[in-house]
Amino acid sequence: MPPQREIRADFDRETIVIYQAYSPQIAEPALDAQRFVPPFSFQRMTWIKPSFLWLMHRSNWGQKSGQERVLAVRITRAGWEEALAAGVLTSFVPGAFTSHADWSEKFANARVHVQWDPERSLRGAGLPCSSIQVGLSRHVIRAFVEDWIVGIEDYTPRVRKIYDFLQSGRADRAKRLLPSERVYSVSDEVRRRLLIDE
Repeated sequence: MPPQREIRADFDRETIVIYQAYSPQIAEPALDAQRFVPPFSFQRMTWIKPSFLWLMHRSNWGQKSGQERVLAVRITRAGWEEALAAGVLTSFVPGAFTSHADWSEKFANARVHVQWDPERSLRGAGLPCSSIQVGLSRHVIRAFVEDWIVGIEDYTPRVRKIYDFLQSGRADRAKRLLPSERVYSVSDEVRRRLLIDE
């Protein structure tokens, strides 16, 4: 059984891939510009997720309204690690904070929120390990869009192909199309603060 909390992602020496699902009205201009542009909102929190299957569960394989286009957004590891370093957990966990009041103050002032949710199987079942979500507030979204993004790829055709294989009982074919994800290591300080297992 894998550790309960670890970051698993598609990454290389310089970059990491995170996944987001948007309406065509937001996705198409972003693909054209290779960064997010209006009507993408710079005023509300945006959540980035390195787990492909977690986003598939959340967007119902790109079938939920407003989440029809699945984007693989490649960002710099420096940006990703900047976000993790600024992250505060979305709920109080004894041991991670000195007190509930300590957590409450840090969370209220956080520019980045971090949440752990059950990881998902290919068929959407909850797994006994967690997947990280990172929420970027309006204070860091500009940096995300203007400095961190290296490229944006439309994964929608791939998502539909995987989903079609699943629906027709060909899970083995579906599995072969999944993006490769492996454990992403972080500093001891970030690991302790975000409760990432060793």
